[in-house]
Amino acid sequence: MARKRKKSSATPRSTMTRTGSAREKIIDAFLTLLAEKSFEKIGLADVASGAGVTLAELRDEFGSTLAILAAHIKEVDRTVLADIDAEMSEEPQREQLFDVLMRRLELLAPHKEAVRSLMRSAMRNPPLALALNAMAVRSQQWMLTAANITAAGPLGQLRAQGLALLFANVLRTWVDDDEAGLARTLAALDGALASGQRWAGLMDDVCSLPRRACERVQRVRRRSRADRDGDEATAV
Repeated sequence: MARKRKKSSATPRSTMTRTGSAREKIIDAFLTLLAEKSFEKIGLADVASGAGVTLAELRDEFGSTLAILAAHIKEVDRTVLADIDAEMSEEPQREQLFDVLMRRLELLAPHKEAVRSLMRSAMRNPPLALALNAMAVRSQQWMLTAANITAAGPLGQLRAQGLALLFANVLRTWVDDDEAGLARTLAALDGALASGQRWAGLMDDVCSLPRRACERVQRVRRRSRADRDGDEATAV
């Protein structure tokens, strides 16, 4: 069942801190343009003009529009990680992950149209989709870690990839969810995490098969060695 995100007693957490640096102006200008046009139609000159910086200043900060997008995603990651609700640490991991991902959606809320535009571009641009997936997997490794879920090693990579796909599906609901309290998004995220939890449990079982097989082989070898030693002792 969907439920409201647990709120901290701290000051409302809805926006990222801005310092007015050239880097932030560039990211903000890019997101504004992305809300108005497709990713592939945004030129670096457009971004520089929108940010009020020169091309030289833009080049000092970023090498491409994809790099600007990556910086925005990293900024969201950093804000989520800096704002983890300490009260959630005693909650089940699924509840912690729910809280972390809802926090991420809060931060993305001012840029909903930009997210919608980017999703449309990714659907018709496979290289962009692959690049976005790589960024999403990296971000979700941090989100898993924030929820006290192991994200290291091959299994952690699988978890992060699964969570990246899960969150992308939730975003499809979120971009069209105009209800007060985001009821549809909450339900979508809750249901997706329930399914993901079952999938993760299955993957844990699958990934433990080689280890269990090795343990079984070792037990068979030990029994065979013991039987052999016993036969030799009897012969003597």
